[in-house]
Amino acid sequence: MENTPKPTQKKLLEQVRDAIRAKHYSLRTEKTYLDWIRRYILFHNKRHPREMGVPEVQDFIVHLATQGNVSASTQNQALSAVTFLYRHVLGVELQFPTDTIRPGRSKPLPVVLTPQEARVVINNLSGLPKLMTKILYGSGLRLMECMRLRVKDIDFGNRQIIVREGKGEKDRFTILPDSIIEDLQSHLMIVKAIHEKDLKEGFGETSLPYALAQKYRSASKEWIWQYIFPASVRSIDPVSKKEKRHHLDPGVLQKAVRKAAQQAKINKPISPHIFRHSFATHLLQNGYDIRTVQELLGHKDVKTTMIYTHVLQRGGLAVKSPLDG
Repeated sequence: MENTPKPTQKKLLEQVRDAIRAKHYSLRTEKTYLDWIRRYILFHNKRHPREMGVPEVQDFIVHLATQGNVSASTQNQALSAVTFLYRHVLGVELQFPTDTIRPGRSKPLPVVLTPQEARVVINNLSGLPKLMTKILYGSGLRLMECMRLRVKDIDFGNRQIIVREGKGEKDRFTILPDSIIEDLQSHLMIVKAIHEKDLKEGFGETSLPYALAQKYRSASKEWIWQYIFPASVRSIDPVSKKEKRHHLDPGVLQKAVRKAAQQAKINKPISPHIFRHSFATHLLQNGYDIRTVQELLGHKDVKTTMIYTHVLQRGGLAVKSPLDG
């Protein structure tokens, strides 16, 4: 009787990857967590994490803060990755002292453009970056929410955009500006032509969330599942290893917005996310209820939305300076 070979155990990082995908984390989170866990192991001279614990994790985070000079949010990100490793792969619940390890995050006020500044920056853009920035400002989307929009997420009849699985794995509705409908419809005609060409060449698939690819075998090639802002070329999907058309790289929009802001000569740090801040602030300036703005932004707690009440048009909480009489 032949001996049945024992299945080889997966390497640690492969186990981490499987655990992350089982929890449906995004590919960006997967890459980030794997990188931090790899750095944690290398920092301790390739010791196995099972041989280490709280003191080694603390040493790593302190090193990031003192030697790496990284921000509190980056330290927290690294800590979340290492904690994920111990909790979900090694089955170990790390017990940190309550007065150490978790760095506090600063809460700076969001930078906001005036309506005039927002329009100047948008007018300095062209093509896809201009259309995408109009969506960010007109609908209050986050950068990656815009990048991940699919054809089925645009409801022209009801003038709304459905944001699927936004931050916190939540769906929400937000407004579709009337002023971009014609341009968006024209753009979708171009995207459909690209998709049809891909299909004729034997491709036409896009990545689907979670297990939908297995449940609905043909859905990945259907028009409604295609990204509204697809990449210019097809690429190999890291999960399925198939050649697919992913969404546009966010760096394309980030670079375009920075360039447009430089041309506008606005003395503020400007990135795509500033248009989401401006969307919220300008709605409040126009008299909309904060609960409405909260729903459009997808904030879990109204306290998060309240920060925009501090950056309205008049500074100092709208208090009039005594110098002005």
